[in-house]
Amino acid sequence: MSKSYNIGVIPGDGTGPEVINEGIKVLKVAAKRFGFNLHFTEYDFGGNRYLKTNEVLPNSAVDELKQHDAIFLGAIGHPDVKPGILEKGILLHLRFALDLYINLRPVKLFPGVECPLKDKGPEHIDFVVVRENTEGLYAGSGGFFKKGTPDEVAIQESVNTRKGVERCIRYAFNYCQRRSKDKKLTLCGKTNVLTYAFDLWERTFYEVAKEYPEIKPDYAHVDAITMWFVKNPEWFDVIVTDNMFGDIITDLGAMIQGGMGIAAGGNINPEGTAMFEPIGGSAPKYTGKNIINPLAAICAGGMMLEHLGQREAGNVIERSVMEVTGKHLKSLAAGHMGYNTSEVGDLVANYVGK
Repeated sequence: MSKSYNIGVIPGDGTGPEVINEGIKVLKVAAKRFGFNLHFTEYDFGGNRYLKTNEVLPNSAVDELKQHDAIFLGAIGHPDVKPGILEKGILLHLRFALDLYINLRPVKLFPGVECPLKDKGPEHIDFVVVRENTEGLYAGSGGFFKKGTPDEVAIQESVNTRKGVERCIRYAFNYCQRRSKDKKLTLCGKTNVLTYAFDLWERTFYEVAKEYPEIKPDYAHVDAITMWFVKNPEWFDVIVTDNMFGDIITDLGAMIQGGMGIAAGGNINPEGTAMFEPIGGSAPKYTGKNIINPLAAICAGGMMLEHLGQREAGNVIERSVMEVTGKHLKSLAAGHMGYNTSEVGDLVANYVGK
């Protein structure tokens, strides 16, 4: 009997539905080729729903989404909705409610994609960042004292638990082992200044490392990481870090792999539902023009299949995207690809189906 997966789809705002359509197009071809079934259920969470109903997520949303094997997300962000409402009400809400404690961000330069780094090519840029996704400064611990007065105090606390740190680090070691590239795992921190939080991270990192003798443990301060991403990105295999540092270095990673138009990511609970998305925003100025680049969404779909256990199908999607960037596209920029959005999806789908 064919394996079946239930996928919750949140197309979101702006160009989100356009890129998700192309992602689903490619996923259906992959499912047909590799003999499994995908069942998609669409949800209209996003700016338009909020403007109509003043509701970000209905009370039933989390329980419904938990019944799915994965969530495929387009983009969240509407020009007529105040920044923060949708992001906190949908993205952060789901991240905490579904305990999506891993943020997984591959940083890989594909053939034909222009890199801003001098003399660096695809052979130099191929690493993965594993970011803790539910603790740290994003836990929301803190508050104001005497707000709005000259004596105002604002406190934002970084919350790091042994359980949260260890499960993230253990996932990173397992991922590095499975990836089997250089078998090097780098802890990105700031042990010389953040002496409480990263004392916990560092101690846990080296304790868990003893269980993985085939993996080389490594450490670098976050400021050094940002320099080496630019100077020597080939030094890195897998990087593990906390929520805030991960948020920062992955955007730098996206730029050196060619921009947000090719960057994909996963928000993962290894024991539950996971959510995969293109990293770029909703790009409302391009909505409905059929010129937005869908490759990040297509790559996110490939990551989703790999997470679900369909690794060969996920790898074929990635290789197909590489064929398209290497042989067909003039640019990744909207309106300058040489093809429209749906044509790019067709190109990838044709390669996947071969």
